[in-house]
Amino acid sequence: MTVQGQAGGTARRMTRKQKRLMIIGALALVLGLALALVLVALRDQIVFFYSPTEAIARAVEPGTPIRLGGLVKDGSWTREGETNRFVVTDGETEMAASFVGILPDLFREGQGVVAEGRLTTDGRFEASNVLAKHDENYMPREVVDSLKARGEWQREPAEGGAS
Repeated sequence: MTVQGQAGGTARRMTRKQKRLMIIGALALVLGLALALVLVALRDQIVFFYSPTEAIARAVEPGTPIRLGGLVKDGSWTREGETNRFVVTDGETEMAASFVGILPDLFREGQGVVAEGRLTTDGRFEASNVLAKHDENYMPREVVDSLKARGEWQREPAEGGAS
């Protein structure tokens, strides 16, 4: 019989507790890596909502996908072929926008709009999708509240008298 380990070469067996801790640590590492991959993949898919004032105040980088919301300024909508140009305002700031395609039936001047797209280097907004509604159903409450506070919100009365 030989005696091992008196000089430091002992082979220790892991206890059950140590094995359990190793498995938990490995699972936590795998879960952390999976979460990091999901967050990196979703980073390009996240679209933030801004009013024209917020977009300018936060200095949104050109090319960053955002949702721009507010009211379509009266007298600003023009159509040239399939290109629609209009101005989105929140009562404080105005931002020129353009959209190529067919606008929703409810799109009109003086009504609420939410447009998805990107800012250009010259400060215009190029929309890839436009949502229009006669009330705040498509507009975040913060924008509606700020428009109402400035007296800019012109909601049509709801049928049935409820508001």
